[in-house]
Amino acid sequence: MDDLQSGTRRINRADQWRSGLAVMVGGLLAFETLTGLSIYLLPFSIPNQMAVLLHTLGGLAFVIPFGVYQLRHWLIYRRYAVTHIKLTGYIATWALILCGVSGLVLTWQAAFGRQIGVFWDLTHIITTFAIIAFVVPHVVLIVLRDRGTRSNETVAAVVRAQSWYGWGLASVCFFLVLAIALASELYEPVHYRNAFPADYSMPYGPKQPFTPSLATTASGGAYDAASLSGSKTCGQRGCHEDIYREWSVSAHRWSSMDPAFQGIQNVMAKQNGPVSTRYCGGCHDPISLFSGTKNIFAANLTTLAGYQEGVSCIVCHAIKKTDIKGNANYVITQPQRYIFEQKPGAVARFAANFLIRAYPRMHNKTFNHRLFKSPEFCAACHKQFIDKEVNKVGWVQLQNQYDNWRKSHWNTPHNPRKTIECRECHMPLQKTRADTLARNPLDYNRTPFDGMHRSHRFLGANQFIPPVLKLPGWQEQTALIEKWLQGKIDIPEIAGKWATGPAVPISIDAPAAVTAGTTVSLTVGIHSNKVGHDFPTGPLDIIQSWLEVEARDDAGKLVYASGRLDDRHFIEKGSFIFRAEPVDQNGNLIERHNLWEMVGVRYKRSIFPGFWDHAEFAFPCPATFAPAQPVKVAQAVHVKVPSRFVGNLHIRARLRYRKIGQFLVNFVFGPKSGITCPVTDLSTAEAVIRVNPPTSRLATVR
Repeated sequence: MDDLQSGTRRINRADQWRSGLAVMVGGLLAFETLTGLSIYLLPFSIPNQMAVLLHTLGGLAFVIPFGVYQLRHWLIYRRYAVTHIKLTGYIATWALILCGVSGLVLTWQAAFGRQIGVFWDLTHIITTFAIIAFVVPHVVLIVLRDRGTRSNETVAAVVRAQSWYGWGLASVCFFLVLAIALASELYEPVHYRNAFPADYSMPYGPKQPFTPSLATTASGGAYDAASLSGSKTCGQRGCHEDIYREWSVSAHRWSSMDPAFQGIQNVMAKQNGPVSTRYCGGCHDPISLFSGTKNIFAANLTTLAGYQEGVSCIVCHAIKKTDIKGNANYVITQPQRYIFEQKPGAVARFAANFLIRAYPRMHNKTFNHRLFKSPEFCAACHKQFIDKEVNKVGWVQLQNQYDNWRKSHWNTPHNPRKTIECRECHMPLQKTRADTLARNPLDYNRTPFDGMHRSHRFLGANQFIPPVLKLPGWQEQTALIEKWLQGKIDIPEIAGKWATGPAVPISIDAPAAVTAGTTVSLTVGIHSNKVGHDFPTGPLDIIQSWLEVEARDDAGKLVYASGRLDDRHFIEKGSFIFRAEPVDQNGNLIERHNLWEMVGVRYKRSIFPGFWDHAEFAFPCPATFAPAQPVKVAQAVHVKVPSRFVGNLHIRARLRYRKIGQFLVNFVFGPKSGITCPVTDLSTAEAVIRVNPPTSRLATVR
């Protein structure tokens, strides 16, 4: 037999081709290469996800055989003359080593980390193509070389050995690929019931199944509630723990379980039929809306998933299109889930999480997009109107935070360095303990991988519902809302764009002195300093912000008051208050948030962002004034002194706020519930007015 000789050792080429270790290593390498290309180039699918799992297992199984084979191979050929064959072999070896190391790192990160590293992922991809570029020529050149001998007997033996190697390699690869196919075939995905109930009412026609809501699905049909819920899995260990904890006590989470919403929705259903409540569902209860619960014959207007999750993680992140028309004018898609993601058990959960981190393409494509980082995304729900389909009369504008902001000085189009957008205020950057999210290009004032995430508390102005529901973490959420309302939360990323101090500061313009027995006139100014939309904003038929003004003498005796709460927690009549008074078509006041009857507004008072308002107060100054402390003089003297009723008036003003007025609280919870909405003092101001006597006299004081 014609053998190759290296130094003093003779090499049998046929034996090298027939090596079982070579066949195993070659088969695993071919399988890893094919599945790697499949994962990188082919669309997201069940087989491709199975390929990820078997690619990982195959890679782990490849390490030791490859190490043994490569060491033995090097020992055999290390003294062989350097040729193009040996050079391609060395380059291929180093590519394999780098690919293997990066694969092990990626496996560890996907199994026990929070996300795979960009560097290691890129290294793994590049070295895969390097392996193809150098292993294939290396093997082909060896095949051609080993067939180019003088001995026909040697050639025949080598050809038979090469053929045996080829069939062995193909068999290993075939059975592994077959395992992927069988696993994919045997896997039973979760089947969603994307169908409306048999008795689902569509009074506006089959093409508008969710009307009077403007929200719709990409398919135009129903979505199974299970496909839009499951937020808890987003916050499990190793995923978005901080974000989930913040969301879990936010207004987005309890938008459906809000007892005020539920109470008003039930009244609307009884009065206008359950179908009418779809108008509210797009923003408050989307899971129930899209699953077909808000039906004419439904016993329960809200599904359990809808009640528990409100605007869930998936609902918000699955919205692909919005319209600034408002009234929940958006299109939502049904996310394609990973295998095992909705299967029970710890093993299934581990496998699903591993896949999401190791193969994040679909996860990122589905849930991470630019749209929800724009004010236009928020406009879909934070802009509301009533139209003829709801009130049977015609179009009426309601709350409109988006256009308030868009037309204000906070918005400088195409200049983010002068603009403050919704997310910059309501989702300020937070130091993260769990999430390692890369910055988005729209966040111009961030650095890549800065260890920050945007808060999902969505701090706003509802300090009432968290204490009522008492969800875990409600105390912290309520305290933060109080600070938010008062403008006490610092946001470093926009610190240079807005003023310091209260969000809505007040000031008192009062005379330095008045004469006893005359009328005291003063003005309280209210300045919208740091509010990005109207102040107050939201449903102004239930929200109340008002001024409380008190005047006291030096002894603390009350001289004048306005804006106090009585024993029943109602604001006294005649107080200065920011609110709206909507009316129905008969001119009756809308007091139960029965907006479906609203046709207009007879009174509205609020402040446009950056502007100010003022309230004037007048009251009689007392003719007699008890001093805070008696004046004592040692001996009788003739002096010109103020009379005994001279003193000071101490003025104190408070801008107060509560989310829901007592009338609606009593309507929702009952007048005997003892529940009242907490009141937050947004800002205060004080002034002192000197009171002069009407005359001065020569008095003897002892």
